[in-house]
Amino acid sequence: MAAVPESHTGWTFITNHARVLAAIADNPNIRIREIAAHCRLTERAVSRIISDLEQDGYLSHTREGRTNNYRVDPDKVLRHPAEAGLPVASLLSLLVQDETERAAPPTAHELPQNNAPAAR
Repeated sequence: MAAVPESHTGWTFITNHARVLAAIADNPNIRIREIAAHCRLTERAVSRIISDLEQDGYLSHTREGRTNNYRVDPDKVLRHPAEAGLPVASLLSLLVQDETERAAPPTAHELPQNNAPAAR
């Protein structure tokens, strides 16, 4: 049995639902165990989140042998009124990176700009 991921205290910017959806969008054949490890959640929590996302039409899956093949609906709009009309694809474009981008060092425009003199 896999160990329960270390819990996080405090608040975060991204919800667990968004993390799971991004992991699936990044790899449509990902296993629940891999999502749980990536998102630092339990497999049970990931299963519940996937169920929520499928129930509301953000996600669907087909079974291929012993593997699930997930499909994210990129046109489905986000749920919160503050993001009314914003499609899931917009959120995922911020959360899902191409593997080559992830491995590459940050470019000059991605590094934080600090105009203050260096501390001595």
